[in-house]
Amino acid sequence: MNYQKELDKILENLSAISGGLVHKKPSLLLHACCGPCSSYVIEYLASFFDITIFYYNPNIHPKAEYDRRLAELEKFVGVFPPSVQNAVKIVVDDYNPEDYFTATNVRNETELASEPEKGERCRRCYEFRMRKAYSYAVENGFDWFTTTLSISPHKDAEKINTIGLALAEAADSVTRFLPADFKKKGGFLRSTQLSAEYGLWRQDYCGCVYSIRK
Repeated sequence: MNYQKELDKILENLSAISGGLVHKKPSLLLHACCGPCSSYVIEYLASFFDITIFYYNPNIHPKAEYDRRLAELEKFVGVFPPSVQNAVKIVVDDYNPEDYFTATNVRNETELASEPEKGERCRRCYEFRMRKAYSYAVENGFDWFTTTLSISPHKDAEKINTIGLALAEAADSVTRFLPADFKKKGGFLRSTQLSAEYGLWRQDYCGCVYSIRK
């Protein structure tokens, strides 16, 4: 499946429904890992959705790194015109690194620690964060949910979208998963441009202790 084309179809349909008239935008819970990865996605989607960012990333190590990424995200959302004009909100969930180690089981399956990015350890990390985001979206009546993760060239968009679609399919809920491959259509490049324009600090590793070692 071409996930970017699927997203474009959904956005075209939303535009057709609105017909250019004032309407209530559908709500979107956007799982995000940092400011730079969120920048282009907010710019791209803010005119179509009422966005709430869900910051849930117990994988990030150390705590100082987690805090810095959150601070950069909050700073950016407070000054970026599309987020300010569209009243983008941020929800911060718990930071408990043990949740990450439990979800990935890397301490017991020690071979996972040496995997390159996009392997099974990463897939499990995507899934447990997206599952948490989807649960929040369902509990709070969001129309859609998705994640910024696919904007990174180091993330597996196929795995990310497969997880999201499976979560939505398995649940008895109206909350739908918004498929995407945000790195496409120059999305990753645009995120680097916005980071430079707004002076965002860009981290040099994915987030977990194992990605630091790589």
